Amino acid sequence: MRKYLITHLAFLLAFFLLITLLKHWFSLIYLYFWAGGMVGFAFPLVDHLLYAYVLRPEEVVSERIRYMIRKRELKNALNFIILTRHERSKLILHTAYFQAFFFVLAFWVITSSGSIFGRGLVLAFSLHLFIDQVIDFMDKRDIGIWFKDLPIIMDQQKIRIYMITNILLLCFLGFFL
Repeated sequence: MRKYLITHLAFLLAFFLLITLLKHWFSLIYLYFWAGGMVGFAFPLVDHLLYAYVLRPEEVVSERIRYMIRKRELKNALNFIILTRHERSKLILHTAYFQAFFFVLAFWVITSSGSIFGRGLVLAFSLHLFIDQVIDFMDKRDIGIWFKDLPIIMDQQKIRIYMITNILLLCFLGFFL
C-alpha cells in the first residue's frame, strides 16, 4: 500500500509543483488548486467502493471491504482495496471509455468553468488514472483490462501510442490551458 500511495503522491506533487512554478501561481488563492488536487487524487478510489457496494456486493472481496469499513478499519480497507485492485474487473472509472469521456470533461472544466478547485480536481483525477495504467503496465506488461469493453486488442505499439497520448493530453491540460 505504501509504495502505491507514495508513487501516486510523488507524481501528483511533481505535476502540481511544475504547474504552479510554470504558471507563477504563488498567491494564496491557488491553494484551491492544490485542494482540488487532493480531492481529485482520492476520487478514483470511489470506483472501488461503488464496486463493493453497488456493482458486485455479492463478491467475497466486496464483502470484506464493506466489513472493514463497517468496523471502521479504514486503513486496512484501503490497504485491501489496493492489494486486490486487479480482482475487480468491472470497475466503471478505470476504463478507456471513461478516461476518454473524462478528458473531454476535464477540457470543459478547465476552459469554461474558471474554477481553480475544479481544475485541480480534474487534473489530479486524470493523473491518478494514468498512473494506475502505468502501474498495471509495469505489473503485467498489459493494460488490456482498461479496454475490456472495446473491440480493440492492445499490442505493445498501441499501448505506447495510447500512453504517449495520455501524457500529452495531461501536459496540454495542465500547462497550456
